[in-house]
Amino acid sequence: MSSSPLRWVPSLYFVQGMQFFVVMLIAGLMYKNMGVANDQIARWTGVLGLAWAFKPLWSPFLELARSKKLIVVAMQFTGAAGLALMALALQLPFWFAASLGVLFVLAYASATHDIACDGLYMASLDARQQAAYAGWQGAFFNASKFLTLGGLLVLAGSLERSMGVMNAWSVIFALLAVLLALLAAYNAYALPGVLNTAHGELTAASVWRTLREVIADFLLKPGIWTAILFIVLFRFAEGQVQTIGPLFLIEARAKGGLGLSTEQVGAVYGTVGTAAFLVGSILGGYFTSWLSLKRAMPVLIIAMAVPNVTFYYLSVTLPQDMLHISVAVAVEMLGYGFGFVGMILYIMQAVAPGRFSTAHYALGSGVMQLGFILSKSISGDIQVAMGYERFFLWTIVCGAPALLMLLFVRLPATRAAPPQGAADPA
Repeated sequence: MSSSPLRWVPSLYFVQGMQFFVVMLIAGLMYKNMGVANDQIARWTGVLGLAWAFKPLWSPFLELARSKKLIVVAMQFTGAAGLALMALALQLPFWFAASLGVLFVLAYASATHDIACDGLYMASLDARQQAAYAGWQGAFFNASKFLTLGGLLVLAGSLERSMGVMNAWSVIFALLAVLLALLAAYNAYALPGVLNTAHGELTAASVWRTLREVIADFLLKPGIWTAILFIVLFRFAEGQVQTIGPLFLIEARAKGGLGLSTEQVGAVYGTVGTAAFLVGSILGGYFTSWLSLKRAMPVLIIAMAVPNVTFYYLSVTLPQDMLHISVAVAVEMLGYGFGFVGMILYIMQAVAPGRFSTAHYALGSGVMQLGFILSKSISGDIQVAMGYERFFLWTIVCGAPALLMLLFVRLPATRAAPPQGAADPA
């Protein structure tokens, strides 16, 4: 089936983003409103995030399937079924364990969908088209963030007042299930290729041999262990502040938080927060292209500390007016988007090049996600032990080692082409 990429790229990447944000953002805020402690939220959502860290390990085996379209559509319908089960799980007496079980399935279905989704995009478009539609790809990935944070989170806050927290979130997940089922049905029709396309003469044994060769080549790259340490340290502060920051906004003022409602957090992050992140990502890309990654990296690392400083400021001043808080969130997300470009380009230009550049980019991205998850998992315990104010001061300190690592890591001095679209740090 031949069709314009505009018929399927937006819907494909909207689904990719929606599934990711439900697990990695919405679930934590939901649990906070249900009275789950910060350390439990951070620990369990961190475990769920391992799906995206480990996905490079099973991605080669997806080539054994009859078509990438088949995997994409199957994972989207699996996600829709999982969201419907989530709505039911929240009504059970053991709702916390049941909901975590469903989120586990959703996380691995979503991570598998990501692999096939990107593979389908690359296989269906030539290099010129890939560049031309990358902006649409990033825009609709982030549009799903606007829907989940700016739309559904606001609706959840409204429903919580009229029907209670559990019932409100059951309604939200039921709506998400219907939306994803409709999008999956549309993508089954609109995506290029057919569901039973013949695949090459691949076997599991040959894929396993190639995977071992790819991993061995990756681990033997000159300076790779220094690079891995740098990637982990780059995200060490970020994983903590991006996990606890939104929970701090909801936390009651008596406990050191800002006491915002679910609607207020959704409105702030879904509008000015998302817009600031997009602007920061685009500016960061052009800034790095102008200077080269080597010269820009110190500024990018400092930009990654902007969220830490912002939340420390909020925890000290505890402002009450929404305009003040909204400006602070905009500054936080602008710095986050601007600085995060550095890690994407570092993996692309310093880690991935070589005989298996695509596979090594996936492995580098997996290391990046693993670093984020490790810091995310311990963030709740640290915050509970320190309190919010000292915790955010601690995250500022956690950003310093990445800056010191610049003395040891090798960075390309050539200028890179600016990114076509801003994707979220998945």
